[in-house]
Amino acid sequence: MTASVQDRPTAFWLRLLKQRRERMHDEKLDLTVPIVWDSAEEKVAAVAFFNAAFRAEESGLRQAHEVAGEVAVWDPELAETLRLYGDEEGWHRELLTQFIAYLGGEIRPMGPTTRTFYKLYARAKKHETIVLTNLMFETIGATTYRMALRRAKPRPAVRQMLTILTRDESFHVPLNVHFLRRILARAAPGAGRDLRGLYHLLTASLMASAAASRRRAQPFDRIPFGSLAKAYAEHLGRIFVHADDLGFVPSRALLATVGLRRSDLRGHDDVLSADAAERAADRSNVVVQEI
Repeated sequence: MTASVQDRPTAFWLRLLKQRRERMHDEKLDLTVPIVWDSAEEKVAAVAFFNAAFRAEESGLRQAHEVAGEVAVWDPELAETLRLYGDEEGWHRELLTQFIAYLGGEIRPMGPTTRTFYKLYARAKKHETIVLTNLMFETIGATTYRMALRRAKPRPAVRQMLTILTRDESFHVPLNVHFLRRILARAAPGAGRDLRGLYHLLTASLMASAAASRRRAQPFDRIPFGSLAKAYAEHLGRIFVHADDLGFVPSRALLATVGLRRSDLRGHDDVLSADAAERAADRSNVVVQEI
C-alpha cells in the first residue's frame, strides 16, 4: 500500500524543507538570451501571467510567516516548517521580480478580480480559513504552471521559470494539506464542517476566475478557458478525494458544469502520497504531465 502523507509527522516536512533550503539559492535563472516575441500581445500577456504569479507568492509569504508567528506558541516545529515554506514563496518572489524585468515588464497593481481575492484572503483571521484558502490557491497555481509549461511557446528562460514554479508548487500542495490537518486537529470542534461552504465557494470562484485570466494571459500560455476551468475543478476536487479524512466532498453539480463526475477524480496518481511528496521535494526533478 502506498504510504500517505497523513502518516508523516511535521518532522518529515521540516526535513525536506531544510534539504531544499540548502540548494535553493544555488539555482539561478539564465536570462542571457533576449526573448523574441511573436507579437506585442504575447509579450503583454506574458508579463500579466507572471505578475499574477508574483502576487500569489507575495501573499503566500505574508500569510505563512504571520501564521507561523502565532503557531509558535503551541507547536514550534510546525511554526518553523511554515516559516521555511514562506521563505520558498519569498524566493519565488525574488526570481519573478528578476524575470518580469527580463521580459521587459514591471510589477503592476493587481486587477480588480485578483485584488478582491487577496483583500478577502488578507482579512481571514482563523488559521484553518487561511490554510484552506492557501492550499486551494497553491493547487490552481500548480495546475496553471504545469499546463503553461506544456502549451506556451517553448523558450529556454520561460521554460526554466515555469519548471521551477511547477516543481515547487507541486510540493507545496501536499505540504499545505499537512498544515491544514495540523491546524484542524487543534481547532474548535466542528471547524472542518464550518469550512465546507468556503471550500465550495472558493472552488466555484476560482473556476470562474479562469475567464478573467484568459483575457489577460491566453496569448502567452495558450490555455483555453474550458480546459483551465475543468482542470481547476478536477484538481481542487482530487485533493480532497485523496484526503477524504478532511471531509470536503466535491460538488456534483459544479463538476457537471465542466463535464466531470466524482468518479473521474479517482484512479489517478495520488499527489498526496509520501512518495509523490518526496519526488516533488527534489529540486532536480519535475514531471510535466498533460492535463
